[in-house]
Amino acid sequence: MINLHVDLGNRSYPIYIGSGLLDQASLLTQHIKSKQVMVVSNTTVAPLYMEKVLADLQDYVVEQIILPDGEQYKTLEVLARIFDKLLACKFSRNATLIALGGGVIGDMGGFAAACYQRGIPFIQIPTTLLAQVDSSVGGKTGVNHVLGKNMIGAFYQPQCVIADADVLDTLDDRQLAAGLAEVIKYGLIRDAAFFDWLEQNIGLLLNRDKKALAYAIEQSCQNKAQIVAEDETETGLRAILNLGHTFGHAIETGIGYGEYLHGEAVAIGTCLAADLSRRLGWLTNLDVERIISLFVKANLPVTPPAQLDANRFLTLMAVDKKNVDGKIRVILLEKIGLATLPTDIDEELLELTLNTYGRV
Repeated sequence: MINLHVDLGNRSYPIYIGSGLLDQASLLTQHIKSKQVMVVSNTTVAPLYMEKVLADLQDYVVEQIILPDGEQYKTLEVLARIFDKLLACKFSRNATLIALGGGVIGDMGGFAAACYQRGIPFIQIPTTLLAQVDSSVGGKTGVNHVLGKNMIGAFYQPQCVIADADVLDTLDDRQLAAGLAEVIKYGLIRDAAFFDWLEQNIGLLLNRDKKALAYAIEQSCQNKAQIVAEDETETGLRAILNLGHTFGHAIETGIGYGEYLHGEAVAIGTCLAADLSRRLGWLTNLDVERIISLFVKANLPVTPPAQLDANRFLTLMAVDKKNVDGKIRVILLEKIGLATLPTDIDEELLELTLNTYGRV
């Protein structure tokens, strides 16, 4: 087992990475301080792993709530079901909430924990690759709004993250590829050597090689933990984790939540960011070709949906947490392994990218 540490003072916590972790009850229970436990999961994950988690919690008063599966259900209305259950079961402010699922469950469970009685402890048990390498770490929680993705939420850190690599055995190929988009991101924003490794080992990752997956998860979490420790609430450095996300969130919002998986939208968004970085004279043609090629090899889309033209993209991108004074700001790349903090960009070059990249 790998044990990483997110260093945030009195909000610090461990990330456990390994195989068979859901069979190690003490790993979970050492982070539960009261008898009341609420497990939040969804209709896909609960039939697979709820029994394992409940077996670890035999000495606790446990309730569960099963939500529908999908990004389209990441809403305030569905979130309210968690509050309804917590209140109906008379859960107190020292109860623990466990988020058992992918990024949607982790974000919603964490946000519910942040809000219920002004904050109760929660634990992340991510069951998708994307959640294990990205969304479960760092304390970003929230829900979507029809006008913008993740626009309602809070920074709220978990007690721990338990990333059991064995749960990836039941992950479908599309979800696995979506997770690889976030893995590739870490190589692009700050770890060129990891990007080189990914170019050489993408086939092993797609074939679910346990050793390769464990390394990719460890490197991704290590990179994110270091960034979060330096900038917990995204006032500076942490913004680079949003490479491709301003474009990607526009795709998710514009096409409809759930049509593109988050990682698929981020892959397209990262290719758009690479194209814009090239137009600014930072990336070379070869750099952009390497980036696009790796996403293609990872079975991810690399061209924007035809129904989103430049004007629609710009309208959607105007609703983004990185924007300042109404100006669109995006994360770009000075080179592979070095991202820039968000800056105002030349709107003509942005429009050129949106009008030409991937368009026939």
